[in-house]
Amino acid sequence: MTQLIIILTYLGLLLILGVFSSRMFKGTSADYFLASRSIGPFLLLMSLFGTTMTAFALVGSTGATFKDGIGVYGKMASWAGIIHSACFFVVGIKLWSFGKRYGYTTQIQFFRDRFESNGLGLLLFPVLVGLVIPYLLIGVMGAGTTIEKLTGGALPNIFPAAGVGPAARAAGAIPYAYGSALICIVVMIYVFFGGVRGTAWANAFQTIVFIVLGVVTFVAISDKLGGMKEATAMVQKHNPDKLRRTVRENDTLTRYKGDVNVYEKRLAAWKAKPESNRGRAPKKPVKPHGIGHLKFLSYMFIPLSVGMFPHLFQHWLTAKSAKSFKLSVIAHPLLIMLVWVPCVLIGVWATSAMIDGKPIIPYGFSNPNAVLGKLVASSTGPVLGGLLTAGILAAIMSSLDSQFLCLGSIFTNDIVAHYVKDGALSDKQRLLVGRAFVVFIVIVTYLLALLRPGSVFTLGVWCFSGFASLFPLVIAALYWKRTTTAGAYACVISTAATWIYLFAQAGYGANRGYLFLDMMPVATIIAVSTVSLIVVSLITKPPSAATIDKFFKK
Repeated sequence: MTQLIIILTYLGLLLILGVFSSRMFKGTSADYFLASRSIGPFLLLMSLFGTTMTAFALVGSTGATFKDGIGVYGKMASWAGIIHSACFFVVGIKLWSFGKRYGYTTQIQFFRDRFESNGLGLLLFPVLVGLVIPYLLIGVMGAGTTIEKLTGGALPNIFPAAGVGPAARAAGAIPYAYGSALICIVVMIYVFFGGVRGTAWANAFQTIVFIVLGVVTFVAISDKLGGMKEATAMVQKHNPDKLRRTVRENDTLTRYKGDVNVYEKRLAAWKAKPESNRGRAPKKPVKPHGIGHLKFLSYMFIPLSVGMFPHLFQHWLTAKSAKSFKLSVIAHPLLIMLVWVPCVLIGVWATSAMIDGKPIIPYGFSNPNAVLGKLVASSTGPVLGGLLTAGILAAIMSSLDSQFLCLGSIFTNDIVAHYVKDGALSDKQRLLVGRAFVVFIVIVTYLLALLRPGSVFTLGVWCFSGFASLFPLVIAALYWKRTTTAGAYACVISTAATWIYLFAQAGYGANRGYLFLDMMPVATIIAVSTVSLIVVSLITKPPSAATIDKFFKK
């Protein structure tokens, strides 16, 4: 009950902040969707970082590390820290300048104008929305699971124990469906009334909360397990494979091709020799560990997704000036490290953590989404547990709000406003349509989340892979004059087709370890989209002189 009260208090404070920020709302659609392009360096940093740090980064990374070991940090966070900032600098600033110059509100407006094609906008709309919805599911699923695991015993007379195994719910715990609904409602309210300005203020507050409480979580769990040294020693004793950070498979396997019989024959031959002439004994082949070179390198493509996130595009356009990006480019990698390192270490410790000689996470535990919540609930008291839960929810909600709002903006500006007659849609009507679509998409996301489609980490990787595979389109649009409309179509269509094919081959995400040509699927999809864009652009008619002058004139 203590934890539940703290969670509800935090959500109440968030609503109060949303109401306060809505008082600064100017009542126009431009202010609702872009905060009148008035966001300064600090709020921009908090918005961009809060938006990129989702349940994927907290709940997902902890669960993935629990399953796969400490190498999760190397293959995700290390690449993200470098590439996110590079995208802000190379893509974000340039798109901001075009947005300010030509009045863009959404990505689709830019691409439609750059490639002189209304049809491209219609093609991009379902692709972008289809990729954002799984991203939304990551947050809603992570929130519902975390609340359920951390409120056990709160209301035993209302919610009896239910389920078995990893999906079991403790007596009194707030059910997954109720917790998810609560988070959706809170986010919907402050997004509905405050727009992107309310979202920016909420993100700043929530980013500070989850960074501070994330560090507190790390210290509290570490202390409960006897300190960092003791917690790591337990892993070394019980699950040393989880601490292997190598990215090469064991050389012995290559030498013997994994055939133990070869080793046995060589060992027998070695023993048959005179002791004075034996030399070194042959090495025994061991089980492969770590991440293959190609797999590790192909993970670098996934962070490119930030260059095509529609919600980040919207936040970029809110900047007051190009100088507002400077703080984000410098500080973003440091904040990523500050959040990911504790989560990854907690995930490693969870594989072997014991209290009073009993493991906190039972052997064979198969619900990675619940690892963080279960460890927090077992390692902290009710007050601290409630505060830590609020921190986890802050990270989750700081992404949900931006994503809900961007979908409302895309639908309003790229579908409704673009296809009605000039002047037929007033500014108030535009605002009403945007808010109505936000409510609609929240309801759809919640209903889909009730199906619990899969692991937060796996779902996130596939979602990011889709956005990353469209990165060649935005780079070509900004920096290659010869990119044509047909080339843009080829890029989008080939990306969608290849993504769907590989996703199906992976059992629609069920196969967590699916690789194509020993690489993450994103590498293949990006290769196909890039080749399609270049080849088709070179064999089709170049853009008009007017378009070249508009986007490439110095």
